[in-house]
Amino acid sequence: MHLYSSEFLAGTFIPFKYTCDGENHSPPLTWEDPPPGTQSFVLIASDPDAPNGTFTHWVLYNMPADLRQLPESVPNHGSLPNGSRQGKNDFDRIGFDGPCPPNGNHRYFFKLHALDRSLDIAPGASKEDVLQAMDAHVLDAAELMGLYGRANF
Repeated sequence: MHLYSSEFLAGTFIPFKYTCDGENHSPPLTWEDPPPGTQSFVLIASDPDAPNGTFTHWVLYNMPADLRQLPESVPNHGSLPNGSRQGKNDFDRIGFDGPCPPNGNHRYFFKLHALDRSLDIAPGASKEDVLQAMDAHVLDAAELMGLYGRANF
């Protein structure tokens, strides 16, 4: 499975508009080659370089098995029209909140998981709840890492 964005390459800087300093929109993401038996996808975006440990920026789950992309600016609603659900990020808000490092360059990992089932979790779940529910149901995963630092603008 492969995950990429039309807006930044793996290991490069995430454009300003997808950060808290810009428009704070979620970036467009595309994936391909999910494994046979995929029933849903989970996407978790996080910053492992945050001062107090890994900081979660996005939790998106129950994305349909036939979905292959997310557009820019996914609305920050608990339930989306295609059946996807969003959880709370570490800003204590539902949906995406972009990179917002206090200092230095940070790495931001967008990790997509293909699951053999959908998750029976209400909208607004925590990352921990989603990880627990998907345990032993991950068929494959793909990751895209981008960088952001406030010294870059």
